[in-house]
Amino acid sequence: MEISEKLLCLFSADVESDDDRYVVEVPRRELDTGEIEAGETYRVALIAAGEDDAASVESDRAETAGETASGEPRPPVEPGEIRYVEVEDIGKQGDGIARVERGYVIIVPDTDIGERVKIEVTEVKSNFAVGEVIE
Repeated sequence: MEISEKLLCLFSADVESDDDRYVVEVPRRELDTGEIEAGETYRVALIAAGEDDAASVESDRAETAGETASGEPRPPVEPGEIRYVEVEDIGKQGDGIARVERGYVIIVPDTDIGERVKIEVTEVKSNFAVGEVIE
């Protein structure tokens, strides 16, 4: 399956019935990242979860809640992930600091306070990540 470069977010959700319409809830973290905004219109693609995907969907739900399947907190980013972030502060070493879900810190070298940049996450630790500006 080919995935568009315009993809803004990806998550697992249930389709719920609400009288004469169906609803897919978007997790708050997707809006918190700044990729999408409430009240705007977006194209939505639905991909059925097959038998092989059942465990993956449950794992995705745990991750959506910010934990691993074992209940341990997990970083809200992964190596190679592309994100738009806003630099909120400058660290002691002079690197930009952005915060994402749950206040998780992403260090972004060569940036200034107030910059909104597109980054690729290059390193992930339990309490911070490092991102490289790509645009």
